[in-house]
Amino acid sequence: MSEYQYYEFLAIDRPLTENEMADLRGLSSRAHITPVSFTNEYQWGNFRGDPVKLMQRYFDAHVYVANWMTAVFMVRLPIEALAKETAQAMAESYVLDFTATSTHWIITWRLEESENYDRFGMEDGRGWMARLVPIRDELLRGDFRSLYIGWLVAIAGEIMDDDETEPISVTGLGNLTAAQQALVEFLEVDEDLLAGAGMGSPASQDEELSQQKVEAWIDSLTRNEVTTILKQLLDGQGQQAERILKNRFAAWRRGLRSDSGGSTRRSVSELMANAEAAENIRLEKRKREKQQREVRHQKECEAYLKNLSEDFPKAWKAIQQTVERGLGSAYDEACCALVDLSEAYKLYASNKRFQEELKKFMADHLLRKALVQRLMKAGLWKDR
Repeated sequence: MSEYQYYEFLAIDRPLTENEMADLRGLSSRAHITPVSFTNEYQWGNFRGDPVKLMQRYFDAHVYVANWMTAVFMVRLPIEALAKETAQAMAESYVLDFTATSTHWIITWRLEESENYDRFGMEDGRGWMARLVPIRDELLRGDFRSLYIGWLVAIAGEIMDDDETEPISVTGLGNLTAAQQALVEFLEVDEDLLAGAGMGSPASQDEELSQQKVEAWIDSLTRNEVTTILKQLLDGQGQQAERILKNRFAAWRRGLRSDSGGSTRRSVSELMANAEAAENIRLEKRKREKQQREVRHQKECEAYLKNLSEDFPKAWKAIQQTVERGLGSAYDEACCALVDLSEAYKLYASNKRFQEELKKFMADHLLRKALVQRLMKAGLWKDR
């Protein structure tokens, strides 16, 4: 299998300048570069840039896929969007990394050793960015479920002790967003482990804040903060002003949730026990669904055979017309129809009567050796 690597970077908070685009062109002559993106793929050679450094300087999101079973997703967040304590608690080497600069966090989710050969035999990396990038906005709003999903990969990789506990307690693990579901797929998180983590996890609630509380928060902003935001708006930096304001508001809301108390954190052994229970539930559900399908199929078959029994001559005539087409596919179709017809006779007439009718029918078709062979194989006809 030939080598394949896919790189995609996205600038969200601000577009690239002409000089920055020129600098990026120096890293690759074949890359597709726009004011908001950088995309390239390699089937030989390697990218000369350092993704982490590029994220620190230019971009807000990055996807990397290589056909040696590796997949990486990165986002850049303003430093105030995530507490240092949270980053330290969530970090797991080679799985979920946090790199801090003076102004930003670079968060990296990593799948290093997939065993899904079929996926990476077909995977070209395209499409993942659009599915995953909403995670950045979710993090800015204080939704840390994507971090928890990355942490779960460490459990699946068995690089934790059973008595270690969840780094944070999050809500809504049983009701993920589309982007979070995409991250689960991207990182190949075990479905039973994820379902087990969702057991007992409260539903995610976007708390409705009273207008009075919102106005109180707005009134708490200092004059300097308000002035800075207004200046940014007048200078055409509306996106930056909105981001800063939303980040501060999200941090305030996280503080409200923290003050209201959190759920007890679970140990790895508890999560693994939940995963086993989730597996049993999934298998039992699959078994019930299979039984239900079989019951439906049986009822459909009975209804079909009952319909055949109501006009046997019509059924024989239809089979006659099929056989007269004289093709192999027609003989296959006729043989299947005769099998069904024999079952209808057994249920609503008699097998003896079917054999008598079949003998009459075959009197005109004994020279059709291909048809005879099919009926003999199906057990409907014996060589006479």
